[in-house]
Amino acid sequence: MDNLAEITAFVRAAETLSFVAAGRATGVSASAIGKQIARLETTLGVRLFQRSTRRVNLTEAGQMYYERCRRVLDELADARAMLSQVSQTPRGKLRIGLPVTAYRFVMPLLPAFAEKYPDIELDLNFDDRIVDLIESGLDVAIRSGDLPDSTLMSRKAGPFRFVLCASPRYLAKHGVPQTPADLATHACLRFRFPTSGKLQPWVFAADITHEPKLNTSLTCNNMEALLSATTHGLGVAYMPDFLAHDALAAGQLQSFLDDVLENPGQFWMLWPSSRHLSPKLRVFVDFMCDRML
Repeated sequence: MDNLAEITAFVRAAETLSFVAAGRATGVSASAIGKQIARLETTLGVRLFQRSTRRVNLTEAGQMYYERCRRVLDELADARAMLSQVSQTPRGKLRIGLPVTAYRFVMPLLPAFAEKYPDIELDLNFDDRIVDLIESGLDVAIRSGDLPDSTLMSRKAGPFRFVLCASPRYLAKHGVPQTPADLATHACLRFRFPTSGKLQPWVFAADITHEPKLNTSLTCNNMEALLSATTHGLGVAYMPDFLAHDALAAGQLQSFLDDVLENPGQFWMLWPSSRHLSPKLRVFVDFMCDRML
C-alpha cells in the first residue's frame, strides 16, 4: 500500500480533528500532516476535510473513508500483534462497547486493570443500542441477553438477576404487591429497548399460570432514568439487581415477589470472529470474565 503513511495521517487527523494532534501522534509536523492529506485527497478526487482557520471537520465522504481506513489499520495492527503475541506486552488502544449501566460494575474493576496493564489505553463507549462491532470500530463489547449474531466470538462474563421494586414511600401509600396479579392495580414503570422500541417483558416463574396485566404508567429507554423514576416514588419497576443494588442497600428501594421471578440474566464478552485475539484484547477478556463471574 503505497500511501499507507497518508492513510495513517488521515486517520489520526480524523480521530483528533486536529492536524497538530495528528502530527504529535505520528511524530511529524502539522504541516506534513496537511500535505499528506492533501495528496490523499488529490489521489481520491474528493475532499476529506472541511478546513477553517480554527478547526477541521470531516466531510461526509471523509467520514465514510475514515470508518473503512480505521478498520484497515486495526487489521494491520492485529497482524503485527499475531506475529509477536508470545513476547509482546499488551499495549495500544482498546475500544470497548458497554451498556449505559455497565459503569456500575465495570468502573470499580478498571483501576486494578490499569495498574496491571499500564500500556493499554481504554476507550469506553456507553450505548444501550445494539451496534455492529465492526462498523462501529469496537474491539470488544459487553452485552446481556440473547446472542443472535453468529459472526461474533463470545465468552460468558457474569450472571445477574432481575428484581421487582418500588420506593418505601410508594409502597406505604399503595401497598406491597403480594401476587403478580396485584400489579394490575399499581403504576408500572417499563423499560423500552432503544434498538427495537419494544417494552422489556416482566418474566415470572413457569408455575405462574396467568400472565399478570401490567398497568403501564411510564416508559423510558434509559435504565438510569428508570431507576430514578422508581426511587422518586413514581411506581413499581422491574430491573437488573446490579442497577438496584445501591438503592436497595440504602433503603431507597424495597424489593418484593422475589420468589416468583425466574429470569436470570447473563453478560457476555463479544468480539468479531475476524479479529485476531490480540494481547490487549485477550488480557481484557480474561481479566473481566474472571472478576465478573
